[in-house]
Amino acid sequence: MTAEAVPAETGRDFIRDIVQADLDAKRYSRVVTRFPPEPNGYLHIGHAKSIALNFGIAQEFSGRCHLRFDDTNPTREEQEYIDSIQSDVHWLGYDWGDDLFYASDYFEQLYAWAEGLIRGGFAYVDDQSQEEIRIRRGTLTEPGQNSPFRERSVEENLDLFRRMKAGEFANGARVLRAKIDMSSGNINLRDPVLYRILHATHPRTGDKWSIYPSYDYAHGQSDAIEGVTHSICTLEFEDHRPLYEWLLDKLPVPSKPHQYEFARLNLSYTLLSKRVLTELVRGGHVAGWDDPRMPTIAGLKRRGVQAAAIREFVKRIGVAKANSVVDVGMLEFCIREILNKTAQRRMAVLRPLKIVIENYPEGKAEDIEAVNHPDDPASGTRRIAFGRELYIERDDFMENPPKKFFRLSPGTEVRLRYAYFVTCREVIKNSAGEVIELRCTYDPSTKGGNAPDGRKVKATMHWLPAAQSRAAEIRIYNQLFSKPTPDAANFVGDLNPQSLEIIRDARIEPAIAEANSPDVMQFERQGYFVRDPDSTSDRPVFNRTIGLRDTFAKEVGAKS
Repeated sequence: MTAEAVPAETGRDFIRDIVQADLDAKRYSRVVTRFPPEPNGYLHIGHAKSIALNFGIAQEFSGRCHLRFDDTNPTREEQEYIDSIQSDVHWLGYDWGDDLFYASDYFEQLYAWAEGLIRGGFAYVDDQSQEEIRIRRGTLTEPGQNSPFRERSVEENLDLFRRMKAGEFANGARVLRAKIDMSSGNINLRDPVLYRILHATHPRTGDKWSIYPSYDYAHGQSDAIEGVTHSICTLEFEDHRPLYEWLLDKLPVPSKPHQYEFARLNLSYTLLSKRVLTELVRGGHVAGWDDPRMPTIAGLKRRGVQAAAIREFVKRIGVAKANSVVDVGMLEFCIREILNKTAQRRMAVLRPLKIVIENYPEGKAEDIEAVNHPDDPASGTRRIAFGRELYIERDDFMENPPKKFFRLSPGTEVRLRYAYFVTCREVIKNSAGEVIELRCTYDPSTKGGNAPDGRKVKATMHWLPAAQSRAAEIRIYNQLFSKPTPDAANFVGDLNPQSLEIIRDARIEPAIAEANSPDVMQFERQGYFVRDPDSTSDRPVFNRTIGLRDTFAKEVGAKS
């Protein structure tokens, strides 16, 4: 799969300034960055920021960016996640070429280096339980306590570590810890765990290993093996940098990468915690990782969001040193901006109300010409059948309208898009008093939407022919959470009960149903929509990518 061409970035930020300074000082002959996801879930919009930064810097400075899977926990990793991550990175427009790596590629070397730490007196096997280790680690204000096993001899540690590798001990029975400083003000330096026993089948190495390195141990050494020059992480890894550097100093690594941190993406009305996203899927609160309400790349893609919109969003928010919350409205603006330029226009009636044009001849039909894009004449036109019976949007009619309601009501005249002026003459109701049909008349001289006598109407409405239009299911997606800052600890309580509305009896143009196109379309006056994979030949399904304007925040504000 070939990634689309992505224009090189032209903006600057503090990390790009560091890279430029390193090149100017000739510290490196070539920049090497990496994007190192753990294959235990799907990528989300926050990852997109890191992807764009790492691949963007490599592109801008004529370097390389590696895609490396930090696959050090086989109990949570699956091939499904590996495949989805590669697909998402490509879809965003980036390509790693031949530079695809796995931390598991280095398990033998990492193990040998761990034995080297033991020989040098920098690591020991600890028999304490995970809970005992946690208790003895101390707090931010109290130093930790040395493990009772901290002073084991090199020989005993080597013997135990090799037996751990051989699979002699149960999960959790022992760990290998770095011997640093239990009184350090940085808790990450209080003898962190380097290896733990884990009897689990690894997606790539099978049952070869019974011990697996911690992320902190594997990460920096993998960077060094690959010759990474700038190891760019999000801000939560800032306190881990001293451990990153300590390990590089103590081991005979082939290169010395440097770690730099930037602010992670926090988005209003959104949670990006992998734990929360996993629980949303497993708890059935969404339909899967690619549910269009999810902030995953797969979910955004299924919703019809364009890769270019995500790249533009990431570019606009920039790269900062301090964490902050970005208004989701900025992402939505970027989505609309891209789609407004590219999406062809079509007409769809989501909640149909039939109108009968009584002075239009029965059995007659004529083709009305409609433009595909008002700002792109080259996109051409299409034809829509116009006849005696049509559908309009139910919200476009009110029997007793307020003063500033300019759409259809008894006695009022409106324009049907591309067609004629029509006037409502009679309202037909069922036994329950519900409006089920309108009887109207049309002015044959107004074809194309203008009156020869110059009279004006205040509303233009979309419509569809009753006979030729096709039934469709429309899924209206809103924000998954009802609060700008949802509570990750109690996220279920903040779920938006109106995050999904399914309309099963909508009507669409025949051209939409027959095209079977994956392209996003603008349903005029409704928003942007894309065909969902659930579609069938006789029952098309469309997801709303986004509305034409931001109404969600206003609705939530009015209710609060």
